[in-house]
Formats: sequence, structure tokens, C-alpha cells
Amino acid sequence: MLLALETALDQCSVALISALDTGEPTLLASRKDDRPREQTRLILPMIEAVLHDVRQPMQAIEAVAFSRGPGSFSGIRINTAVAQALAWVHQWPVIPVSTLRALALTAFEALPTATHVLTALDARMNEVYVAPAIRSSTRLVELTAPEQLVAYGQVTLPVGWSDETRLVGQGAPLTGLQSVHIHADLQPDAVDVGRLAWYDWQAGFTVTPAEALPLYLRDDAWKKKTPLE
Repeated sequence: MLLALETALDQCSVALISALDTGEPTLLASRKDDRPREQTRLILPMIEAVLHDVRQPMQAIEAVAFSRGPGSFSGIRINTAVAQALAWVHQWPVIPVSTLRALALTAFEALPTATHVLTALDARMNEVYVAPAIRSSTRLVELTAPEQLVAYGQVTLPVGWSDETRLVGQGAPLTGLQSVHIHADLQPDAVDVGRLAWYDWQAGFTVTPAEALPLYLRDDAWKKKTPLE
């Protein structure tokens, strides 16, 4: 059983994922609260609540996944700290999941005919976090370029992508792209993080608690304002 956490954006959500008899990731229980800046207070009781829902102890969990960012600085810290602490105590493997990759999965679920999307989250300070993503037969979603920090109005489509590209996330209106289809209301939660993490876990893409690090793009100044290629 996999525990998934998402606090990198304004909401707080947790989910329990298992394969059961199907071999495919199945949602066992989840909780979500959209109140901003409440993640510190909410996350541990929410974990207890989902375990209570499935009548399982903490020891039944075998791995933990978390949304590593980019996103809210404090939200990413909460996500990372809780995942690291639980993994240290229980000796679980950790699966970090890009927030933008989780957003792409949200988009593909909402837009079944889309084959590729450009994800965008508002990074404040006149910048957006962006990354292009495509569907994957083995990992559900793959990012085709690293997450980047780009100035408002300066985002460009990857080479070869057309105006039919779907631009998703609350940062979409800030990119400066006018001719694409914008879906600004889409936002990932722990269920999306957990589904992606399940496939990564089965493929062996895990890290130790010490290696479970957050992604703060603003710490990497050389990545700023670099157009997507």
C-alpha cells in the first residue's frame, strides 16, 4: 500500500493507493481540504483518517510519495518533511513526484483526446513554473523537458508543438500564449501523485529519505527565463 501526499499547492490532500487484485493502482481512500495555508495542521490527521477508513495501521504502508514541487515554498517544505520523517521511522522507500507531472495527469484525465499538454503554475514574482508533458504507456505521464521558471508573458511552445496544444494550470493565463486552448481550473491532488508514484515504484524509481529532496526552481537562477526547447 502506498501513501501519497500533496501540499505543494494551496490545498492539502492525502491518498492511499494499492493494486488489490487488478495489478493496476486502485484508490483505497483519500482526503482533501482546499483551505490555503492549513497544511501543517491538517496533514497528519488526514493521514490518520484515511488509514481509519481502510481499517489499516500505519505499518501496512509500504512506501510514501510526495509532490516535490515546484509550487508553494512552504507547501513543498511540509510535503517533504512529512514524507522524510515517516520514511525514516518506518524504513519506507520514497517516490518524489513532480507537481507539474501530476498536473499533466490531471489534465489528461479531464481532456481524454489530448496527447500533449504544457503545464503552468503561477510562481509569483512575475514568473511561472512550466513543463511540457506527454502521455506514456509505462509511466502514465512523462515530462519532455525539465521544469523551468519563466517570466510572465515569455513562455514559448516546444519546437514542433502546434497551436492545438492544451495549456493547463492556474499559471496558464500568465504565460502570454494566446492561441492555445487554456484550461486554468485544473489542479492536481494526492490521488494524481499516488497514481504516478505507483508506476514509478513498480519500476524501481525510488529514493531514500535522505535523497527525497524538494524542487525549488528559484534556487537555480541559471534556469530563469530560458525558453522551452
